[in-house]
Parts: sequence; C-alpha cells; structure tokens
Amino acid sequence: MSEPTKYGPALLLPGEQIRITTNPNTEPFWEAAKEHRLTACQCANCGHFRMPPSAYCPECSSQDVNWPTLPGTGAVFSFVVCNKNPANGEDYVYVPVVVDLDGAPGARLNANVTGCNAEDVQIGMKVTVDWTGIQDGWVLPNFRKA
Repeated sequence: MSEPTKYGPALLLPGEQIRITTNPNTEPFWEAAKEHRLTACQCANCGHFRMPPSAYCPECSSQDVNWPTLPGTGAVFSFVVCNKNPANGEDYVYVPVVVDLDGAPGARLNANVTGCNAEDVQIGMKVTVDWTGIQDGWVLPNFRKA
C-alpha cells in the first residue's frame, strides 16, 4: 500500500486566469511560444543568454539578439509548493519552478511544473516543456516531469 501524499498532484494555474503583457524585448519569446517553440534571448555579438530578455547584453552591451529554438528540456533549479490559487484564494496545489534551460547556458525560466505529485518535485529534477493556452491568444510555457 502506498503512502498518502501530503499535497497531491501538482496542477497548472488555469490559463483563463493568466494574462501577460509584452514589450519589444519580450515579444519574440511570446510569439515563438504561440508556435510551441521554446526560445531564449541570446546576444548576437558574444553569445551570452539572458532571461528575462533585455535591451542590452549585460556582458558586452550589444543590442543585437538571436532567438534560437531550444530543445524544450531542463532541470529544476528552485521551486516552492503553493496551496492557494493566487487569483481567488481557493485551495489549489501548484508548484512554481525556476528551470535551467538546456541549450541556453545561464538562462533560467520561471514556470509551473506538473506531471507529478507536488511533494515529489526536487532540485535537479528533469523537466520538459508543456504548453498552456492563456488569455488573449497567448501560450505559456510550463514544464512537466520528464
């Protein structure tokens, strides 16, 4: 007989409760996400990856950027288990994570994780991208246990 879980399955926040805003530095990321492509801002001059995207490279100050398509995998760098929906305060288990992105050294992405029980999430856990439709036709990258 298996042990009862403390929290239960890690859920994604409902997409209809999520709205984003974009700016010229972030819009390429969100446009790629609509196509289910995970990208990261990379300096076209020195190759440094930066997430969140910014107007200037912190390494060389260049404004030139590339948006390479990444493999859509990574590892959990940090996480927290939440048990209340931030939109309405109802009981709802979700796990915000910071993911080290494969193929983009130094780039990390904030997201949520699913595909496992919340108490099973751990630092270093391998994850793969999962796409969630949100408000205004945008798509949010989240992650699922690999």
